[in-house]
Amino acid sequence: MHPWQLEAAELARRIAARELSCVEAVRSSLERLEAVNPRINAVVDGGAEEALQAARQADAALAGGEATGPLHGVPVTIKVNVDQRGHATTNGVAAYRRVVAAEDSPVVANLRRAGAIPIGRTNTPAFSMRWFTDNAAHGRTLNPHDAALTPGGSSGGAAAAVAVGIGAIAHGNDQGGSIRYPAYACGVYGLRPSFGRVPAFNPSGTGERPPVVQLSSVQGPLARSV
Repeated sequence: MHPWQLEAAELARRIAARELSCVEAVRSSLERLEAVNPRINAVVDGGAEEALQAARQADAALAGGEATGPLHGVPVTIKVNVDQRGHATTNGVAAYRRVVAAEDSPVVANLRRAGAIPIGRTNTPAFSMRWFTDNAAHGRTLNPHDAALTPGGSSGGAAAAVAVGIGAIAHGNDQGGSIRYPAYACGVYGLRPSFGRVPAFNPSGTGERPPVVQLSSVQGPLARSV
């Protein structure tokens, strides 16, 4: 079995037991990304060398006996509507390609703190406001099972990516079904956490989000296994 086929818990266990290195885990997911993403366009912003460098640092931390988190070395994807340091927070909008984040959003920072390694950023409809995943900035994401069907939205790129093995966990967010519907459409599992369970804001934002969004939008995971 290839490392990209393992669920996050098993991958983390093998890395902690030194049965698999972080570099091997990340490289396997990156190779999977390269092999299947051109067909479905789920990941629209890469960062292979950045991910491999983080994996090398994660292996060094293990070798040095440092304390590690529960997702140490596990490859994950991040949706393009949250800030990830050094990457554009496009939210599927071409005009936002210049909005390059200077720091991580809390959800990305917490994933890194847990040891997870971002390997790519996933597609969303413009402004993350549709039940399909297509936009002028990045194009259309296809359902990996049937190109004639929608992958759902707005976390359609996240669901499609994790369904084909691009990362063990995909980050998504959900206001009116944006994790749950893509999970259903792509045949994976999605969790909408309780409101307030996962902190979230974009440091690159120029103003407060409307109260209705703050009171209904949550950040959560998609994966191939509960």
